[in-house]
Amino acid sequence: MISRREFLSAGAALAAGTAPSADDALGAIDVHTHFYDPTRKEGVPWPGKDNKVLYRPVLPAEFKKLAAPHGVTGTVVVEASPRVEDNQWLLDQAKDNPVIVGVVGRLLLADDDFAKHLVRFAKNTRFRGIRVNEAELRAALKDDKQLDRIKSLSDNGLSLDLNGGHETFLLAAQVAEKFAKLRVVVNHMGNPLIDGKEPPVAWRKAVAIGGEAGANVFCKLSALVDGTRKRDAAPTDLAFYTPVLDEVWKAFGADRLLYGSNWPVSDLYAKYETVYSLAAKYVEGQGKDAFAKVFGANAVAAYRLPK
Repeated sequence: MISRREFLSAGAALAAGTAPSADDALGAIDVHTHFYDPTRKEGVPWPGKDNKVLYRPVLPAEFKKLAAPHGVTGTVVVEASPRVEDNQWLLDQAKDNPVIVGVVGRLLLADDDFAKHLVRFAKNTRFRGIRVNEAELRAALKDDKQLDRIKSLSDNGLSLDLNGGHETFLLAAQVAEKFAKLRVVVNHMGNPLIDGKEPPVAWRKAVAIGGEAGANVFCKLSALVDGTRKRDAAPTDLAFYTPVLDEVWKAFGADRLLYGSNWPVSDLYAKYETVYSLAAKYVEGQGKDAFAKVFGANAVAAYRLPK
């Protein structure tokens, strides 16, 4: 395997259209995982103690063991906790674990101390942006102070991840119109229900609008098995997922989709190997260059990952 520096350099080349040959031994990047440790003195606000699958230490070593057999050598970790210092905990993990190539933090746009926190964390090159939910962003778009905070992400070369339902695509389009240089990443394909049938019209229209919003709006091909809502029983047949995948592919294509597992939440529905294999099989069907982008180069482009 090549070094992370060599891989990310190759990823940048892919983004520029100079893809290496298919024989090059490049790893892949999973752009959506969560790491946390309930045994810390302060505990964790999520998941709850009643969740027997998720309430346990979830750390880089376990991810590496699961992901390495599939050629996944790096991950962008997303902080779900609203506690400011949990951002630092993730950055400390990244310092000791090079498998973490980026951290998407959790800072509240409504926090009067937002600027102070952003300056602090942005000094660390592994800190690549923040994630907000649908309701938070809708409120922020009506508040000049919060709009300034969104602009500061762009000014610092950081990204904005969005989590929620199909309206996240519409909100992403609004943000892109206001801040042309800000890279916006819609999480989990807008969390559609995946049932093997044609997805709802409202979701399909929103996806199309998000796709038309511009080159800086990306979509994570993530939470695939989660979308089935089938605990411990997500289908392994790719055809079950293709009605949804075809829509996001049509809207975002090879240049603006990114592979993400949503591990360990995905463990509620299927094993990591199933999550990876479904996404990989679909994208491989779009061609070798497409696979290199969705599983690596687009992560470098969306998050400006450090080398």
